[in-house]
Amino acid sequence: MCPKAATCRLDKKAHDINLVKTRLSQVEHVILVMSNKGGVGKTTLAANLGVALAHKGFQVGIADADIHGPNLAKLLGGEHHRLKLDEQGLPPFQYDTHIKIGSIAFMQKNPDEPIVWRDAYKYDFIHQLISSFNWQRLDFLLIDLPPGTGNESIMIMDLVSPPTGVIIVTSPQDVALLDVRKSIGFARQRHAPILGIVENMCGLECPSCQTHIEVFPSGGVDDTCAEMGIELLGRLPIFPSVATQSDCGQPIADLHPDGPEALAFAAIVERSLEKIAQRQAQ
Repeated sequence: MCPKAATCRLDKKAHDINLVKTRLSQVEHVILVMSNKGGVGKTTLAANLGVALAHKGFQVGIADADIHGPNLAKLLGGEHHRLKLDEQGLPPFQYDTHIKIGSIAFMQKNPDEPIVWRDAYKYDFIHQLISSFNWQRLDFLLIDLPPGTGNESIMIMDLVSPPTGVIIVTSPQDVALLDVRKSIGFARQRHAPILGIVENMCGLECPSCQTHIEVFPSGGVDDTCAEMGIELLGRLPIFPSVATQSDCGQPIADLHPDGPEALAFAAIVERSLEKIAQRQAQ
């Protein structure tokens, strides 16, 4: 590599880091929503937690870091939104007056087209997600991480180090909990404080007799929390309405803020805020 090219790369990296610092200086708290396993409802949780925080009066940004499966735009009604660069950077999609969304989905002409990128392209986009989107002042920036503990998650951990906290999402099966343990280990290796675990899909209520039905074997999440020294932030049963509203682009926590689904998300937010306050007081 010629000396001039090497210097240009170093200058670009320093510029990227300064942009990230500038954006994050306007953000009070960064929360990472994480699961080492796909399909456990991580993005749905991030969207509804963002709504629950907004209902408490907070300014919220939600960044979709899942490059290969960016679903956040659809869950929050921005599926057909496209970005237009201005002097302040990339304007996030404004879901409402309190919630802003940043996603690579807003840059795709065809949502069916796969994103096939090597790590160098991923590096550039992750930086853009944090620094090029004009988040402005936020109380909370929720970052919806992709499944796994690979390059994207490492880059984000480095960029926001240390985050305010990590929320880890799981379903009750042992195969999901095996991956949760890896997520816990990853967060601890990166010195990121873990707020707790959310158990998703923990049974459902029979629509006819209102009996609670355990769809998956229960008890594994409690055992994992005890063994790993992690708090259980809350449990979310299977709510068919959550899936329906996600497909419609309006989170259930926003449509029925006093319903049982919204109250379940609100309880997780309340406990998370208590944990953050406790950490700040130490």
